[in-house]
Amino acid sequence: MQRGIAAVAALLLAGGAFYWLHGRGDAAPRAIASAPPAAVLTEPPSKASKKAAASSTPAARTENKRAVPDPGPDAAMRTGEVLEYSADVAKVSNVATLRLQVAEQRNFLGKNAWHLQAFAHTQNPLRMVFELDDQFDSYSDAGTMSSLQYEMHLSERGQKVESIQRMTATGKEPAAENVTETRVLPGTRDPLGMMQYLRNVDWSKTREARGPVYDGHKLYDVRASLAGASESITVPAGSYVATKVELRVFDDGTEMKDAHFAVYFAHDQTHTPVLLEAVLPWTTARVGLKSSK
Repeated sequence: MQRGIAAVAALLLAGGAFYWLHGRGDAAPRAIASAPPAAVLTEPPSKASKKAAASSTPAARTENKRAVPDPGPDAAMRTGEVLEYSADVAKVSNVATLRLQVAEQRNFLGKNAWHLQAFAHTQNPLRMVFELDDQFDSYSDAGTMSSLQYEMHLSERGQKVESIQRMTATGKEPAAENVTETRVLPGTRDPLGMMQYLRNVDWSKTREARGPVYDGHKLYDVRASLAGASESITVPAGSYVATKVELRVFDDGTEMKDAHFAVYFAHDQTHTPVLLEAVLPWTTARVGLKSSK
């Protein structure tokens, strides 16, 4: 039950969603054998890649950083946005605090990219038995929200895991010394990028959006569909009229039938995600917006 609560918290943070649901076995991401159509291969950089990286690419956190113009006024994202959430699981309120933020728009490896972040913290009384302080960083292509690099900085029950993975569809891009090359399908998004991508979908014209999502551990096919064009909901931040989008998750072509997810996007200019819901075999979770800036 405790692990289930933590799983839901990380899931609804959009920072480790499907990874948590399946359980990790061990703390570190593991290699996935190549098998179409959901082929993912995680491997350390080759010697040639390391040599190229040493001469042309600094460490992961010190990539070349140039000013990039902010997006236009109609874009759903903006630099400096911070969304704070509280998570209720079953009948227990505020078991975790969740924060999503848009750190910056910048040049990353020569591409215009968004730096997205998510933070999860369990709260008392749960924290006394399951201490969780996780951070997720995504560098996502500004045009497609496909993942360029995905980072997991995990701290759970005193155990820490650091994982920095550079996404590649070819395996030919150089990676820094402390970065793992992760081969994925073209257009693959990480959970943070997928959340932001769904904000930009015009749900008045689109009934379904889908694509591969890599959660730092495994590749899934995620299908999002319109479930309600105008839903009235109330969360700690207030009352909203929102679009309801349901998420279906497929693993190797098989749908996860025992887990159901939904996200509600407010009818405001930035399509703010104001509510996230999960129905799982062992519990239900509701993560509501409590503040935004």
